[in-house]
Amino acid sequence: MLHTFEISTSKRDELRDITRDIVSFVKKSGVKEGIAVVYCPHTTAGIAINENADPDVKHDVLMRLDEVYPWEHPQYRHAEGNTASHLKSITAGPSQTIIIHGGELLLGRWQGIYFCEFDGPRHRQYAVKIVAG
Repeated sequence: MLHTFEISTSKRDELRDITRDIVSFVKKSGVKEGIAVVYCPHTTAGIAINENADPDVKHDVLMRLDEVYPWEHPQYRHAEGNTASHLKSITAGPSQTIIIHGGELLLGRWQGIYFCEFDGPRHRQYAVKIVAG
């Protein structure tokens, strides 16, 4: 079972909690045991799992990524000028796989699933594939 979600971001760098949408899709699927693969088909965005209780975590992650991958650097060569967004995307990765057990995503108490925008604002997509088993 595959579903593509639409998402609009409002900032250049943004972590959007998409957990609720994925939980809802898993419930609708009726799958009790299996996996959910969350995939981002963009080269300047990604998918991550991390704490979703304290909003300061998102701030701190984005701040540190900006320090490690500054938007401007004298040795960047990419003509589009968004090298930092590509590097951040590589760091986050394009996908996450989450176990489904008892019809629920097997996430830790404080974990959430994030769409990671690194070159916004944009209109984007991400896909969720549920595999029973």
